[in-house]
Amino acid sequence: MDLTRYVQDVPNFPRPGILFKDITPLLADARAFPYAVEAMTATISPGAIDLVAGIEARGFILGAAVAHHMGRGFVPLRKPGKLPGLTVGIDYTLEYGSDRLEVRDGTIWPGARVLIVDDVIATGGTMAAAIELVKRAEAQPVAAAVLIELPALNGRFRLPSGFPLERVLAFK
Repeated sequence: MDLTRYVQDVPNFPRPGILFKDITPLLADARAFPYAVEAMTATISPGAIDLVAGIEARGFILGAAVAHHMGRGFVPLRKPGKLPGLTVGIDYTLEYGSDRLEVRDGTIWPGARVLIVDDVIATGGTMAAAIELVKRAEAQPVAAAVLIELPALNGRFRLPSGFPLERVLAFK
């Protein structure tokens, strides 16, 4: 199935100069969505992971579907102030500012093997922060899976050397 036809370019969103990859048409299609989830996990053995962590916000949608598909639990990595109780967090920089990710303390247990899921990897800052956040929770990030990689932005190279990154689509 050609998933590229379900991804639409939205220029100058969320800021001028950014070309946003809108996956809403893919999520809305009853055949494309499950196909994408299966493709994201094709090379990852369910036995190699204990949990799936999804990065806010579209990573929640894909991550929860991946967790269900693999028979594993799901943990959201959220923006600050969105989780109750104690959290573990990390501040990081983006190409157009800074941000923070948090996870509720105790939802990722020490030693858990975690697959990190997001919709897109661009410059790699958010994914690198998610990997570090999982480590701060005393767990083991074992791989990342994304629907889209933008290879021209070299985000893969911000991740730890040799860290497995599975992607379904690549766009310029």
